[in-house]
Amino acid sequence: MTLALDAMLLVIQWQAYNLARDSGMNVAEGAGQLAIIGLLQFLPLFVLTPFSGLAADRFDRRSLARLTVILQLACAGVLFWCTWQSVITLPILFGVAILLGIARCFSGPALSALAPNLVPKSVLPTAIALSSISWQVGRLVGPAIGAVLYAVQPELPYAVALALFTLSLVALSTIGAVPQPAMRKDQRPIGAIVDGLQYVGRNKMVLGAITLDLFAVFLAGANALIPVFARDILHTDETGLALLASATPAGAILTGLFFSIRPLHSNVGPKMLWAVAVFGLATIGFALSTNLVLSLAMLFVIGASDMFSVYVRQSLIQLHTPDDKRGRVSSVSMMTISASNEGGDAFSGALAYLLGPVAAIVAGGAGALAIVALWSRIFPVLRTTRTFDPPETLQDADDTPSRNLPANQGS
Repeated sequence: MTLALDAMLLVIQWQAYNLARDSGMNVAEGAGQLAIIGLLQFLPLFVLTPFSGLAADRFDRRSLARLTVILQLACAGVLFWCTWQSVITLPILFGVAILLGIARCFSGPALSALAPNLVPKSVLPTAIALSSISWQVGRLVGPAIGAVLYAVQPELPYAVALALFTLSLVALSTIGAVPQPAMRKDQRPIGAIVDGLQYVGRNKMVLGAITLDLFAVFLAGANALIPVFARDILHTDETGLALLASATPAGAILTGLFFSIRPLHSNVGPKMLWAVAVFGLATIGFALSTNLVLSLAMLFVIGASDMFSVYVRQSLIQLHTPDDKRGRVSSVSMMTISASNEGGDAFSGALAYLLGPVAAIVAGGAGALAIVALWSRIFPVLRTTRTFDPPETLQDADDTPSRNLPANQGS
């Protein structure tokens, strides 16, 4: 699913930027179109995420995931037809961006909350690392496939996405029944949503980890402007675009592989803070580079450091959250991830419109460094957390997943 989605997203950005530039817009105005793409993906997540988290706690998480795949499959079909018929326009790309935002809003909490039901808590950090690897492989291979196929024939990436979404739907259909967490019958939907938000607010570990990613990645959105850097700064073609888009997930995959073999056991909080600091420094390095090789290296470091923080953050959130609240807490986490990714794309595009792409990314990297320094003081628990071990009240929960269930997880 990630493979198909990331192939589509890169091609959507590339088509949008080229449509803008070929219509007479300048670099700043073209970057503004990418900002709109990011904003239109983010808005559905921002509005619907509290409800998607409640849905993941109240309804069959497998069914929710399958419905989102069907919606993404429909989006791929529309883009395939419009590109094939040479009628693709910015409004069509904007409309699909909204639908993809809705699909991701409901798929994220469902899949994230499903994972702890499939594997024991004792191996959940390793499972998260392996799941993140599969997600990052999709992010690595997807853009590369999308860019290369687009160079051959513009509609081919969408045809491949159609096939891959179909395979994802078949794979999700193989997951057996999972236990559904008990919900308070006397609690109304809005009350349940508020209860989940209050839990995040009370748990300083969860709140600090979630918001650290939110603000750092929101400010330092280098990947959002890759089409701009590829065409107008590094002066490369679709092959260079594919390399640039794949460099970040390549770093993330290698880091995830390392943690799947050698899980992190000590000083997890401080190491997460250092990883985000490296993320900010590498972002600044990418912005200042005018050499393709150096730019690829900086994006690789961005991916590796981001994966480091994701591994720690997701392990802490999942292990420090009771099962009956995982859907809602995961939805809050997914909303902040979307705010940092799609919302960050919109912010970076808008800042590039005002300051230019290089200055925008430099400012974002510096902002990420400032966030690390600030969060280490606001949330001292992040500096003092040594292991992934949850509180005793959570350790008492059942540590065994349902029998005969495949250990599958997607993102």
